[in-house]
Amino acid sequence: MNKNVYSVSQVNTYIERMFTDDFMLGNLSLTGEVSNCKYNHTGHIYFTLKDDKAAISCVMFAGKRAKGLKFQMKDGDKIVVTGYVGVYKPYGTYQVYANEIELAGVGDLYKRFEALKAELEESGMFDSMYKKPLPTYAMKIGVVTAPTGAAVHDIIRVSKTRNPFVQIVLYPAQVQGEGAAASIISGINCLDAMGLDVIIVGRGGGSIEDLWAFNEEPVAKAIFHAQTPIISAVGHETDFTIADFVADKRAATPSQAAELANFVYTDFANQLDRYSDRINRAFDYKLGACEERINSLRQRLQLLRPENKIKANEERLKHLSIRLQNLMDAKLDRYSNRLIAISGRLDGLSPAKKLAAGFGYVTDADGKRVDSVSQLKQDDTILIRIKDGQITGKVFEAKPLQ
Repeated sequence: MNKNVYSVSQVNTYIERMFTDDFMLGNLSLTGEVSNCKYNHTGHIYFTLKDDKAAISCVMFAGKRAKGLKFQMKDGDKIVVTGYVGVYKPYGTYQVYANEIELAGVGDLYKRFEALKAELEESGMFDSMYKKPLPTYAMKIGVVTAPTGAAVHDIIRVSKTRNPFVQIVLYPAQVQGEGAAASIISGINCLDAMGLDVIIVGRGGGSIEDLWAFNEEPVAKAIFHAQTPIISAVGHETDFTIADFVADKRAATPSQAAELANFVYTDFANQLDRYSDRINRAFDYKLGACEERINSLRQRLQLLRPENKIKANEERLKHLSIRLQNLMDAKLDRYSNRLIAISGRLDGLSPAKKLAAGFGYVTDADGKRVDSVSQLKQDDTILIRIKDGQITGKVFEAKPLQ
């Protein structure tokens, strides 16, 4: 029996022509709520458009964004997409290729999110005065998240890297779908009763529907009333949930939550070593000061004993006697030297010395010293004493030097 056999490419091409030839699918506008919105590094935007019964994949290429999109689209937005339905032949899938996207309104989930956020903020549950500080040196960390997936592995990896001795207690919770909120609340209450240092509550990223359990009011109240400090780590850096606002600390990712919860053990050990060195140095200094004080007091006590005091006074008297004797000897030496100097001067002024040197000593007849010609006149008698006798003479003339 002969039958037609077609390749996959041929079938996908045929289907593509069907979509292209269909007038309705070639130019249509459809409305729905945005979910799984991803801005690609190439500039393309990939997202899902859904209602309460169905969903369809959509893409807006970078070349269409400049004219076709006038706002920052995000999950929860209710929009109207104008474009066409086409087939992506490599995989045989169909999607909406958007030429224009308009904001039709905020999605129902996003409205519920904003309403609950406003209500809880008004009640004061987001106020910083209720935020408990994270412990500096946490050694027991609780984690409420799914037992599988990237979030729990990232938390364990980062925690063990920073502090290999940390104890991690995992509560395997359901974090998505029906019953997730109750499971998260049970995990918070269970770990809070264990007296841990800090609790991380979170999961990886996803759409607003995927993260919705963390936007439930009962979950927010469980976090708010917990005695243990709680870090919320839900989704990626751009994802925000009610749990983030009510928690004591918000982390952009599970990995960052582990960094916030754990201290670096090597830094802690090095700091302990520095403190130990400072304490030892301070102790040695204090001990040395105390020893010096004790020795000083011991010496003072020895001096205050009567026999030691007498001995000390005897030593002092002996020292003073020696000092007095030295002072007297020094003073006698000074006077002796002075006497010798004066004697030398007197000896130099002695008349006998002068006469011995060939000088004469002149007086009048009455023995009065003559030291000026004005004391004599012609025919006066004078006496001249030299070294070996006396000469009597008469003045023939007395006149001063010209």
